Amino acid sequence: MKRIAVFLAASVWASAPETGLFRPQEALSHYEREIQVMESITTTVPGLARAAEPLIENARQSLLTLRSGMPADSAIQYDLITNVRAFLELAEAMPKPHPFPAEARRQFHELRESLERAGSHFRGLLASKEEQLRAPDRDNLARYAEANARLGPPQAGKPRVVFLGDSITDGWRLNEYFPGQDYVNRGISGQVTGQMLGRMMADVLAHKPDVLVVLAGTNDIARGVKMEAIQNNLAMIGELAHGRKIRTIFASLLPIHDYNADANPAFLQSKRRPPEAIVALNNWIRSHCEQRGYLYLDYFSEAVDGNGFLKRDLSGDGLHPNAAGYRVMAPLVQAAIAKALPGQPAAAPAPARKKRGILGGLTGK
Repeated sequence: MKRIAVFLAASVWASAPETGLFRPQEALSHYEREIQVMESITTTVPGLARAAEPLIENARQSLLTLRSGMPADSAIQYDLITNVRAFLELAEAMPKPHPFPAEARRQFHELRESLERAGSHFRGLLASKEEQLRAPDRDNLARYAEANARLGPPQAGKPRVVFLGDSITDGWRLNEYFPGQDYVNRGISGQVTGQMLGRMMADVLAHKPDVLVVLAGTNDIARGVKMEAIQNNLAMIGELAHGRKIRTIFASLLPIHDYNADANPAFLQSKRRPPEAIVALNNWIRSHCEQRGYLYLDYFSEAVDGNGFLKRDLSGDGLHPNAAGYRVMAPLVQAAIAKALPGQPAAAPAPARKKRGILGGLTGK
């Protein structure tokens, strides 16, 4: 049934009026209303409820995924609209009771118009994504352009460390956890490994760091980037750093948790970031570090609980570390930096922050 739906949905894109994009919350409300109308229509057409059950359930699951933090995901929206269109085609083809209630006719009309509006939104969404791809600053080099211009050369006797990553790095106040150190934060929220690779020259190599700490890949998993592409991007980041004689530390991805999803559906992390995908990428990162002589920093083992999830107290949304989470990470990365810089005194994390655990899985030559 779901396979057939793909073909039935094609007319959505050709006939919808050009009325522009929904805002994210508007799109979610629009899709929720479509599902409500579908459910109502099943009560007016004999046999429809059973025949259309897979289509309605597919639409529900797509909406749940959108609500869990991916409201602009075009593939998921396409799947949802496809199933709504297939439902409408099925409902219109089935025999109707006579006389057919006026309210039921109104619901059919509402669903047709709703699909047209959703198709318009979807085309606008694709157009906006294409425009982003054509943008001159796809990798967001502008984010740190001014800071890069102000950043002078490293000081003698004071090792420089650049942290490259996504929102987990972006949200880490390094100056609070490592005061007095030349630790440079170059994390950008939402970025994938391909964008970080595109920033290597401007945000990393140009600053001549002694050490590079890379924490990347969770957004790639969430967006369905192929594992091979993630691996290639990380490998190229390592090669570029190696070519400049920069010691590279690749950190494991942190686990995620769903413990607060009941309070907020956006905190359902495992649907977008399956734990098995995180483990698979971490295993590759560890193996690649062993093969290439990089340091592997195992945040995962210190942060995971008995269920294979991120420990509940280390994150509110199940993805981003809170203060307790960063307190677990700080001594681990500091020990890795010390190992990367033999002969340099290890800089302790800021006072009053307890050092927890051991440096599990730190390897390298």
